[in-house]
Amino acid sequence: MSSSDAENRIVGRVFSSNRLSIGLALPVMANDQAVVDVSEQRRLAGLADAAGFRALWIRDVPLNSRDYPDPTGHLDPWSWLGALAVETRQIALISGAIVLTLRHPLHIAKAAASIATLSEGRFILGLGAGDRPPEFAAFGEDVTERRRLFADHWQVVAQALSTPQEVVPDRRDTNSPDFQLRPLPPEPVPLLAVGSGGQSVNWIARNAIGWMTYHREPAQQLDRYRMWRAAVEQSAPGEFRGFGEAIRLDLAADAGAPATPIDLGYRTGRDALIQRLEALREMGVHHVSLNLRLEERPADAIIEELAAHVLPHFHGS
Repeated sequence: MSSSDAENRIVGRVFSSNRLSIGLALPVMANDQAVVDVSEQRRLAGLADAAGFRALWIRDVPLNSRDYPDPTGHLDPWSWLGALAVETRQIALISGAIVLTLRHPLHIAKAAASIATLSEGRFILGLGAGDRPPEFAAFGEDVTERRRLFADHWQVVAQALSTPQEVVPDRRDTNSPDFQLRPLPPEPVPLLAVGSGGQSVNWIARNAIGWMTYHREPAQQLDRYRMWRAAVEQSAPGEFRGFGEAIRLDLAADAGAPATPIDLGYRTGRDALIQRLEALREMGVHHVSLNLRLEERPADAIIEELAAHVLPHFHGS
């Protein structure tokens, strides 16, 4: 298998032309729950893997703050991805997203190579720029340098993970010895842009396998998709680049309940959900990550309903 074939295998399960795949964001928790039940999340990850979801999305939240609306104490993403890599069998693992601006890019590359190896090539490295100015101060970084840091760090990660690998220099000392990152995973690690990182869509089209963005209402998202397609045609002609969105989902027990907008998603029954997803597929969206809300129903019931009635509609029976 060539390097491009290997990359296409995992990328193609998540992002594929004229098809829509569905993933699940972890942790799946009630809104008022601030402490992650790790055993429960491991069980739900296994359930999603067996049910046929195409991807598990793992967030990177380095620090918690009273000023940040999400009180959840998220696990370190690399530790969590490592555990999931050996506990799942088919599902893609995606970081959604590693805060590229606040971590050393060589540490990111080393961790990404390790997760890709542990998962036998099922890892997609999603990278974001971070959106909390006080967190930059906590890490000793200037938030006004966010755009530059993202682009510079991206290039270091890409170079370190390249095959054949380029030399990774010590940028502070021109007399330093040459370094390489070892062991490299047996397959390339795809790099996915989650958010824009302050970059142009043309930059993203040149450098990433795709672009993952947050939910917008259909007319607004269609404009964003058209802008993306134009950028791909201009900056990566002849290449496929994926496009996806994250949707918050409150799945009603009544299958026929209409879709009602909520913040970054919908409260809806499964019939209207299928209609919304079909519309996204027709628009050109390749992947949707579902962030489940547990307002009235347990996670198992929602996952089982999605597996029985929604996933087969898009993934096949």
